Amino acid sequence: MAAVHPTDNRVRPDPPAGCTYDRGVQTVEQVAGVDPAPSWTRRIAPVACCAAVGVAGVLVWHNDPAAPGSRFPGCLFHSATGLWCPGCGLTRGVHALLNGDVGAAMASNIFTPLAIVAIVWLLVGWLRRAWDRPTPRLPHRVERVLVIAGPAVVLGYGVVRNIPAAPFRSLAP
Repeated sequence: MAAVHPTDNRVRPDPPAGCTYDRGVQTVEQVAGVDPAPSWTRRIAPVACCAAVGVAGVLVWHNDPAAPGSRFPGCLFHSATGLWCPGCGLTRGVHALLNGDVGAAMASNIFTPLAIVAIVWLLVGWLRRAWDRPTPRLPHRVERVLVIAGPAVVLGYGVVRNIPAAPFRSLAP
């Protein structure tokens, strides 16, 4: 039997057993009737990931990726095509930024500071969610603009940095 929803007056079919429209969003575990994972298993993954990012940061800080005989691999896209991808120069930029050279970081890849901020933002959100804390959110309009315009800007940057004209040549790492 269909019911009229109390807040929007739309007729909706009866919910499946164990679900109601008024209780809000349920987790997959609640819908399936399974006990959620213990708190330590939900918390170990983001902590381990943060530790791995920290170790990677220390490695990039101490080892120059642009030095001859570097431990870091080159860009597969650049070695296959000879073109600079939008991510080319990020490792060199992170190395320069961690060593305090903002100019060299921006010269390697203009998205270096944004990439670091995005990674930290996502890790903080994951850690807070694992400890049942509210996650940091951007305003809805900002999120929508980032989702729509962000990939277009990154793709455009990848195209523009490969134009062999004078002002665009400086965008190559």
